[in-house]
Amino acid sequence: MWSCGKLKEITWISWMTSLLNNAFEELVAFQRALKDFVASIDATYAKQYEEFYIGLEGSFGSKHVSPRTLTSCFLSCVVCLEGIVTKCSLVRPKVVRSVHYCPATKKTIERRYSDLTTLVPFPSSSVYPTKDEENNPLETEYGLSVYKDHQTITIQEMPEKAPAGQLPRSVDVILDDDLVDKVKPGDRVQVVGTYRCLPGKKGGYTSGTFRTVLIACNVKQMSKDIQPSFSAEDIAKIKKFSKTRSKDIFDQLARSLAPSIHGNDYVKKAILCLLLGGVERDLENGSHIRGDINILLIGDPSVAKSQLLRYVLCTAPRAIPTTGRGSSGVGLTAAVTTDQETGERRLEAGAMVLADRGVVCIDEFDKMSDMDRTAIHEVMEQGRVTIAKAGIHARLNARCSVLAAANPVYGRYDQYKTPMENIGLQDSLLSRFDLLFIMLDQMDPEQDREISDHVLRMHRYRAPGEQDGDAMPLGSAVDILATDDPNFDQEEQQDTQIYEKHDNLLHGTKKKKEKMVSAAFMRKYIHVAKIIKPILTQESAAYIAEEYSRLRSQDSMSSDTARTSPVTARTLETLIRLSTAHAKARMSKTVDLQDAEAAVELVQYAYFKKVLEKEKKRKKRDEDESETEDEEEKSQEDQEHMRKRRKTRRSHAKDGESYDPYDFSDTEEEMPQVHTPKTAESQETKESQESQETVESQKVELSEARLKAFKAALLEVFREAHAQSVGMNRVTETINKDKEEPFSSEEIQAALSKMQDDNQVMVSEGIIFLI
Repeated sequence: MWSCGKLKEITWISWMTSLLNNAFEELVAFQRALKDFVASIDATYAKQYEEFYIGLEGSFGSKHVSPRTLTSCFLSCVVCLEGIVTKCSLVRPKVVRSVHYCPATKKTIERRYSDLTTLVPFPSSSVYPTKDEENNPLETEYGLSVYKDHQTITIQEMPEKAPAGQLPRSVDVILDDDLVDKVKPGDRVQVVGTYRCLPGKKGGYTSGTFRTVLIACNVKQMSKDIQPSFSAEDIAKIKKFSKTRSKDIFDQLARSLAPSIHGNDYVKKAILCLLLGGVERDLENGSHIRGDINILLIGDPSVAKSQLLRYVLCTAPRAIPTTGRGSSGVGLTAAVTTDQETGERRLEAGAMVLADRGVVCIDEFDKMSDMDRTAIHEVMEQGRVTIAKAGIHARLNARCSVLAAANPVYGRYDQYKTPMENIGLQDSLLSRFDLLFIMLDQMDPEQDREISDHVLRMHRYRAPGEQDGDAMPLGSAVDILATDDPNFDQEEQQDTQIYEKHDNLLHGTKKKKEKMVSAAFMRKYIHVAKIIKPILTQESAAYIAEEYSRLRSQDSMSSDTARTSPVTARTLETLIRLSTAHAKARMSKTVDLQDAEAAVELVQYAYFKKVLEKEKKRKKRDEDESETEDEEEKSQEDQEHMRKRRKTRRSHAKDGESYDPYDFSDTEEEMPQVHTPKTAESQETKESQESQETVESQKVELSEARLKAFKAALLEVFREAHAQSVGMNRVTETINKDKEEPFSSEEIQAALSKMQDDNQVMVSEGIIFLI
């Protein structure tokens, strides 16, 4: 005897098996039942629409496949497919029911259309009627006809699931009605649909091979573009965290960015500003001021540039990765292609257009050609792409931030060359980057010990519940054979923790007070903070204007420092964007002085780089010393030779031979010395030389601090005068004005002498000229 519950269970199992293996009949029955159900509730609503569609989700077991495992045994079955969208066609209308009117007979004719892409078992004729049975002409009533949206996409196998050494495979998917435009190229999706073959005939014959497509009934996004869900507790935690006054919120968030990477504090602060962004403005005159922040990382190999890019890819809500060699100018902006179905020319969006309101991460930026780099100039400043090709004139939005990583010209950074020589990029491109960081692999035993300890701790750490020796999965969807993650609801129900739990193995010697913000909370916090639009206060605006003028007018006051990028008018906008992002991190509605100071600190760190001077070679110095010794020996020999010649001359004179001054046979060194009496003029010359030696011996030695203070004061004098030359008296009066420790005349002379040696100023006739 079978119980009633057991019979129901067997019936459900057999029905589910029939649904998976005989999809067309079951889905048509589902749709009819759904329409009858809707009509029983609201008959008027049911008449407005031709058909009602259903979507399937749940566990598919062996029917959960990838484009590689989708074989002929799954034809006419319902399957669940995962992959990456690589291509999307245009959305076109497809006729479902046409209505025709005959003026002669005053009759109306209606015809329905169905093909193999629908669930109807017998497709109708595709001939469009133009005459009725009596050969009377027909007029199409377009207003009464019914159309549906139609789109074709291509899904490629996920690279992490593809076997080693083989190319990923693809499959075409047909989307109708409400499923169109739900995905875009680059999205990771999960598609549930019916697998079907479309026969192709040429001249009434077929080769026996068919084109296969997947007719979708449900499309689900797997990528992180989905908006995070906020609970009331999450909002309360975000407010509480933003109002914490015991610690600097900006520093704590920056410290929690990419915790697996040791150091690089300023770079992490800049990346946090990039994720938060500034405030975008559209002025009345039509000009656009971007709010996106662009950052360029240049440095030696193995300084975690690519790892920082990977972290941004995992944190930003919309981020697209590219590489310098793997992308071209049109691949980054937009390309004109030919539609395979209609043969018409159409636009295909590039990486920066697809990343609108997001981040583009470009690795190996230096490997791009100059022509391809020139293509992104308009995007980085204007936030749009203008195309005028093949009869198409269009303007596409590309309001995205650019995070690029590159290596120096010589492979490694040469500290004896200026930053511009190491970077090797055009000024027109560098000025579009808000910040440019030079990351060096410096040999510091203490720092190397900290990095090695940090890396080894990261390798030894295992997540709770994970066994030692198990390989970590590449993605959460690798082993899940259902459309819904069973652990997803449990994760959503758990409260989002603000701080990560302290682990002695993972965090090492860090104090428990130095808490790290969890990745989930940071993602939600950044999402909320980006919405705020702070306003500049008068105090911060004045401070930014003063610092900008100082950056523009300040030539490198020390000879061993050089700029990494040119200081242009875009630098002023950079200061505004960075200070706005800092205010967003504090959840502040105004940009205060502390925000402007943090922005100036970032710019000062990124814009100046120390240049080392090469030491003279030891060999050359030894040669110079040997030459000096040879010259001294030669001079001594010459003096002895002259003494001998004088003795010879005296002996000749005693013998009665006189010296002939016009005899040029002897060398100049053999000429006798003329002894003249000491005149007053020679005595004065000697006294002046002695006084000069006394002054030089009494020359004041300036300390570095005093020299730096003098340079800063002298710069203020030139700035107030708005001139390139200033008199010595004015400099002396202005510099010593309101000074507790005034500069003496000896100190001023010593400082000016030092600056003249460094080619910073020139002193002539009591006037100081700025070089």
